[in-house]
This record gives sequence, C-alpha cells and structure tokens, in this order.
Amino acid sequence: MVDPSVPQTRTPDAPRPGAPSGPREGISRRRLLGTAGATGLVLGAAGGAVGYAAAPSGATPLTSLGAEEVMFHGKHQPGITTPLQSRGHLVAFDLAPGAGRKEAAALLRRWSETARRLMAGEPAGQDDTGIARDAGPSSLTVTFGFGHSFFGRTGLEKQRPVALDPLPDFSSDRLDRARSNGDLWVQIGADDALVAFHALRAIQKDAGSAARVRWQMNGFNRSPGATAQPMTARNLMGQVDGTRNPKPDEPDFEKRVFVPQSGEPAWMANGSYAVVRRIRMLLDSWERLSVTAQEEVIGRRKSDGAPLSGGDETTEMDLEKTDAEGNLAVPINAHARITRPDQNGGAAMLRRPFSFHDGIDPDGVPDAGLLFICWQADPLRGFVPVQRKLDRGDALSRFVRHEASGLYAVPGGAAEGEYVGQRLLEG
Repeated sequence: MVDPSVPQTRTPDAPRPGAPSGPREGISRRRLLGTAGATGLVLGAAGGAVGYAAAPSGATPLTSLGAEEVMFHGKHQPGITTPLQSRGHLVAFDLAPGAGRKEAAALLRRWSETARRLMAGEPAGQDDTGIARDAGPSSLTVTFGFGHSFFGRTGLEKQRPVALDPLPDFSSDRLDRARSNGDLWVQIGADDALVAFHALRAIQKDAGSAARVRWQMNGFNRSPGATAQPMTARNLMGQVDGTRNPKPDEPDFEKRVFVPQSGEPAWMANGSYAVVRRIRMLLDSWERLSVTAQEEVIGRRKSDGAPLSGGDETTEMDLEKTDAEGNLAVPINAHARITRPDQNGGAAMLRRPFSFHDGIDPDGVPDAGLLFICWQADPLRGFVPVQRKLDRGDALSRFVRHEASGLYAVPGGAAEGEYVGQRLLEG
C-alpha cells in the first residue's frame, strides 16, 4: 500500500494517474529527454555533431536525475518532505488593488494547473517559454501558502488560523519589511536550474493582473550525486546542517509537521505552517575562528557532524559529559544543545533550507547565508519557543543576522480535479 504521507515519484515510463491512455497532444519534456537521448547515442556513435556528441567533454547525460518526477496531487503538498533539491526560488505576491476572493480563487486554479503540468514534465501551456524544453521534470516541486494579510484582502478573516498570528519580535531581528511576509507565498525547487527558473517564470506570468511580486529570493543546495554517498547537507559555514531533523518513519512525525485531519480550521487538514527567514551569515567573522572554536559554537564536529560528546553524526548527544578539566564537552550555549527538542519541551520542526549568495558588497563582504524554511503543525509550539531560546544565548547569534521573515499557512495537497486552497476559497 502506498503511504500517502510520503511524496510519490514515478519512473519516466510510468503513466501519470488519471492520464488518458492515448497519445497526448504535443510532447512532454520528459518524453523529449528520452527521445533525444536515444537519438544522441546513435548519432554520436556515427560521429555526428549533435546529441551527446555536442555535449561538453566528460558530461553525464541527465538520465535518472532529469527524469525524476514528484507527484502534484496527494495528501500533502509537494516540497515539504521531498528530498532537498539543488535549486530553489522563493517568491511572495500581494494581491492587486481591487482583487479579492474571486480573483484569488482563479489565480490558485491557474497556478495549480501550471504546477501540475510542469511537475509532470509537460509545457506550462500555450505561452510556454521553452526554457526547459530539453529537460525532464528534475524533481520539480511547487508549493503554495497564504500569509496573514491574505485573509483580510479576501474577506476570509474568520477562516484565518490562530497559528498564523504574526511572529513575535526577536532581539536578533534586523528585518527588511519589504522582503518579509506577503499575501501569497510560493516555494519552487528542482534539481536543474533551468527547470526551476522555468517554473518561477510561469508562476509569475500566471499571476497576471491579479497579484504582483512583493519579494523574490534564490537559493541552492549541493547537487544530487556530488558526494560519494548520500549525506546530510552542509551550509555555507561548512557545517553539517539538518542532523536532528524529524524523519518520516518516526511515529510522531505527522503530528509534529502536519495539521491533523480533525484540526482547525478544517481547510488546513493535512497542511503545515512554513516559517521563512533570510539569515545572513557573517562569514568573514566566522572564518576567522579556528575549527575548534567553530565546533564549540555549534556543538558538533565540523568534519562529520558528530556531537562533541563523542560518537558519529547520529549518536545521541550527551549533555552531561565533561572533559578532563570538568568543562562540558558540549558548551552550555552551543547551538546544537539549545535547539534540541528535549531542551524545548519537545518542540520540533522539519528544516528544509536553501543556501543563498546574492553577490559581494562594495566593502568585499559576501551577501550570503541561509534561506531558512521550517515546517511544523503549529509555529507557536515549533519555531517560536526554539527561536526565543536562541535569542537569549545562542553562541551562533554573533555570526548571523535575520534580515527577512514570513509565516505562511500551507494547506493540504490537492486531490485529483482540485486546486490548492479550494476548500478555503470555495468553502
């Protein structure tokens, strides 16, 4: 039996559920990939100057990487439990003046259909730009959420979740309000940069006159296959980041990350709440520290992510262990100690970030860091208590700056024939 809580993927030759058995009009990017690959092999063997023969020396064709497809329809929206992708775009929109519930419903209907088509490796529609014409789906996901202000703009204040109340102020915040919040939020991820940009452009064009971009951010992660074996990602500080993430096979995973079927409001059943923070890393200051000092700030070894109390990356951290001088092996203000769920009343969140680099300032300082995205069933029991504790004494706070913030209600996945948010907008 298929577990509906896990994002579903299918191989290139498997039919999309509900798809007609006869030939589709046109050709999908996924099918084009297979056709071009076969042709390229034949022509390459014959010495032709197209197909693989025209690829850079030593290049590997996008076979399994480009063909991987994530299902749009399901219990939960894609892009939450989907494995980290190598490229991401975050974009927030504000509804245009005069646009309300009707226009929002039409927009979400357009966006959902575009997302479904692109995630299946199909063109966006009649006005497809052709940017990703030669690529497969490349694990593309498109995820939609609603900000606090959306409900007032659409006359749906009574349907606004209590969990969507604005986040409290934190002493470490240096927030740019123009790059925070927004009526609507879209997360795009893919394992190919052109596929990801293609989706971003299609979503922007679909907004039409109904909504305007409020802010947009670009991120990246290590590409699949770049390491000899699968491993936890590293951030731009060089630290293994995500070791303590809850796992889908844990018995309380659904409870921590997703709103229950019986939850309130009803339209948020199987949905989640995303906290989004642009966290600039003060890399010049960080890189002046010795590796030992960096490890004491984090509470884990830089080489393999193991706790300073010993073991390997997955070893339980021993918070009471001391060294020969009687000092705690994991310092009292170490980031990994402070963020542990058992040190925060069980508060847990699924972190699924992207790194960012937006150039170098005139003084030579890189504008780089983490597009922090975390998912939880209730941010008041997930992100907020942990951030409050970090705000009071995290050793890492000297080396980061929170520059933008948003909180979004992300409804459950759309069933076949539905669009995302339909239960809210037509309920």
